Formats: sequence, C-alpha cells, structure tokens
Amino acid sequence: MASFGGYKKWIFHGECTPSGASSTINPGYPYSGYRQYVREDDMEGMMRDVFNMRSEGFQSFPPNYVASDDYNIGGNTFMETRSVPNEQLNEEAAKFYTLLELLREMFPFSKIPQSCKDMKKVIKDLGLGYNKIHSCPNDCMLYWGDRRNQQSCHVCGKSRWMNRDTEGVNEDEYRPQSRRKPNKILRYFPLISRLQRLFMHPTDSLAWKSFDNKFPSFASDPQSVRLGLASDGFNPFKIISTSYSTWPVVLVPYNLPPWLCMKQSSLILSMIIPGEKGPRNDIDIYLQPLIEELKQLWAGVETYDILRKENFYLRAALLWTINNFPAYANLSGWSTRGRYACPCCASQTCSQWLYNGKKFCYIGHRRWLDENHRYRFQRALFDGTEELKKAPEQTIGSEILFMLKDMDFSYGKLNQPSNK
Repeated sequence: MASFGGYKKWIFHGECTPSGASSTINPGYPYSGYRQYVREDDMEGMMRDVFNMRSEGFQSFPPNYVASDDYNIGGNTFMETRSVPNEQLNEEAAKFYTLLELLREMFPFSKIPQSCKDMKKVIKDLGLGYNKIHSCPNDCMLYWGDRRNQQSCHVCGKSRWMNRDTEGVNEDEYRPQSRRKPNKILRYFPLISRLQRLFMHPTDSLAWKSFDNKFPSFASDPQSVRLGLASDGFNPFKIISTSYSTWPVVLVPYNLPPWLCMKQSSLILSMIIPGEKGPRNDIDIYLQPLIEELKQLWAGVETYDILRKENFYLRAALLWTINNFPAYANLSGWSTRGRYACPCCASQTCSQWLYNGKKFCYIGHRRWLDENHRYRFQRALFDGTEELKKAPEQTIGSEILFMLKDMDFSYGKLNQPSNK
C-alpha cells in the first residue's frame, strides 16, 4: 500500500516487498514510490509481436488470417443456459453439430463454423491438422512420396481401395460422387511446423527464455531440439472386449527440464498407426514420413525466432527410443526373444534352454562385475560355475550399419515367416 496526495492506493496483493526497495514516498514526486514496485511493460516489444514487425531482411512467413478472426463477438449478451436433451446428444453425428449451434446462439455476431467439416478447416488453417497417408492393409507399403499415386500394393498386390470397382480409375478422372474409401489410413502430424511454432509463438518462446534464465545448464545448449521417441500399442475398445491394436508414436522434447518434458502438455504426437492388428516389425513402413522430416531437421530448417527477432536454422536429433522390451524389438529390428535376446550382448548373449520349461533363461550377468569380485567365484550361489569372462563390448551405430548394409528386408504381413 502506498499513499499519494491524501488517498491510499493498493499496489500489492499479498506479494513480498522486493529486497532493497524503500517504502518512503517523496511528497515532491508522488509517483516515484509507485514506480519502485510496479514493473513497466515492454509496450514496444508487445506491439512488435502483435503486428509482426521485424526487419525486412528477415524471412516473412505468411500471415494467418484465420487466427485473427474474432470468435467472441456478442458473447456478453447471452444470459440464459439452454438445456440440450440427452437423447439428442446420443447420436455421434449430432453431438458436435449441436455444440456449434449452441455456440452460435451464445455468440450471434461471431464467426462460428457451420459444421464439423468447417471446424476442421479452421483447425487445419491454424496449423493444427494432420496428413492422411494411405497404407497397404497388410502393412507392406505407404502410398507416399513417389508411390502416392499407385492404386495397388507393389508387394502383395492388394488393392488400395475397399471398393474393387474403382481399381482401374485414374486419379485424374476421379469424381467426388464416386468417393473411394481406402483400406487403411495413417494419420501423420508434421513435425517441422510444430517445432517451428515453439520459436515463432511469442508466449512459448518467452517460456523457453524464462527457463534459460532459471536453469543455465539448459541455456548452455544451442537451439537444437533433442527428441526421444516412444511408441507402444493399446486397445482403444477394451471396454467392449474387441481385439484391436492402435499404435501412437510420441516424441519427447528433452530441451525442457526433467519435470516438464514428460508431462502430457509437452509431448508431441507424431502419428497414429491404425489397427486392427499391430504393425509389429512393419512399423518401419509407417515411420518413413517422420524419418524424412528428421533428416531435414538434421540438416537445418530456417525458422524465425520471435524473441531474438532473427532467423536461425532449427536442427533436431533423435537421441533414443522409450519402450518396453517387446516394442523395442519392433523399433530396433533386433529380436528380444530366443537364444540371442539381449540387444547389448548380441551374439555374445549367455543363454540356456530349459527342457522342462520349454524356454530360454539368460545367465552370465556376473561378467559385468569387477574381475576380483567375490561373486565371480561363488559357484553354489549361481549356476555352479566360476565366471572368468569379461563383459562384452557393446557395438556402436556405425558397426551395426556396416553389418546391415547388404541385408534386404521385406515388409508386410504376407511376407512374415511361418511359426510352424
């Protein structure tokens, strides 16, 4: 609280007094004490952010006119709450339309979309949409890149469409009234544009700047983004006892502090691999768009930094994957079952077949102990032998690529070897 010319003006709302600040008010300058406590806003910087003012030498990104539309005009005049019958909301097609109708009543002078389709267009214009990529129902290939116009799978020959009558129809002769339904659709969320928005959006960039000031260890890193990839299957229809496996692929930005990078709001959804069956080892087919974007990000993508008011080359690298042991086999290509199940030991995995249990057990863990550790020589406590071997050297990425350079991989459910 401060006193100015005979009346009291409240400038605090429970905050502690800043250290070194004085509460003495100079009667000759009635506002001098007030300025000690209240931080002046960077009005010039805020105006530049709002009106996108920057030097002509910087690359200008196209303005988003959809984001500038006011969707809240006339909302203050809505005084009544309209009740919607539950039976009307039971129909899936009517749920969202009823919500839009209610919003248009609340905001009569606004630009609320008329239908769910129009709403999707708004979301897409804001850069929050996704790309639909058709795929073979047997997980053999994606109709993407150079193969986007193919009408059937070049591996198994399966038609791209559910309706076989349209197999011979040319893409240029396609008519809206003869709309074709693909057998399988991958929903891919582009990565580059989402990483660029982290630096181009004023609010997000200020949050990153705040973390840089509070945590110098993060500020010492360059602007490159470090990512981790996580994926696993789940059944979205478990409640109705239906066998179905959907695989989301999520990216984790590790430039954020540990207690923030794993929160749901910080995760980046990259794609949703459809079911009904999980992709298993054919997941490489669906990861192609993401790998292509990661290659571009490794070389660098020009991005505008709203905080520094300059362009820079945004780079990103994938550090590792996060998954359980079965999903590790699908992502890495190394089988986590059988005699050589350990991906670190590889061909030097110590395993033993249990004839009664009909499965492998894995031994040799004492190899990672010190050479003179007492456990190495205690036979009775382990498998009846002394452990004199050294720990195997783990192979590095370049060695693995050299071993795989001449191997040819075939994808698709029809190309899987039989278990018999």
